[in-house]
Amino acid sequence: MKIGILSDTHGHLDPQILHLFQGVDHILHAGDVGFPSLILDLEAIAPVTAVRGNTDDPRFELRDLEVVELGGRKFLLYHIVDPNALTERIQLSFLHQAPDVVVFGHTHRRHHELMGARLFINPGYAGAPRHATARSVAILEITGNELTVDFHGLD
Repeated sequence: MKIGILSDTHGHLDPQILHLFQGVDHILHAGDVGFPSLILDLEAIAPVTAVRGNTDDPRFELRDLEVVELGGRKFLLYHIVDPNALTERIQLSFLHQAPDVVVFGHTHRRHHELMGARLFINPGYAGAPRHATARSVAILEITGNELTVDFHGLD
């Protein structure tokens, strides 16, 4: 199973993403989506699970936290996560949901770290090009018990 992961699009869906995500089975968006139509564009590729980011309009019908099971693994999505200083809400979600993978955004920086048995992934910033801001998305592949994460830069 292949999962496309992105965050912080801020209303800009780069055409490179549509190409990179061709063939994925599911897409996870970790917040700061921008416009609801962006989710519809992604859904033309694969089913999407997305969360609201700190800049998203509260009227946008997304939840702050989502848990989804894909490929026999449980994914928790939340926009702002510091893997080294987990909030009480995230810690409680870990107790109740026991996710295998935590997908987050907000920092606009790639992050990929295994902490204990839990994988933390921030795909980086996928919004409109800004000078000196690296842009990227990630593709996670589940093969048996193995999880492989590949980051893809956006030119």
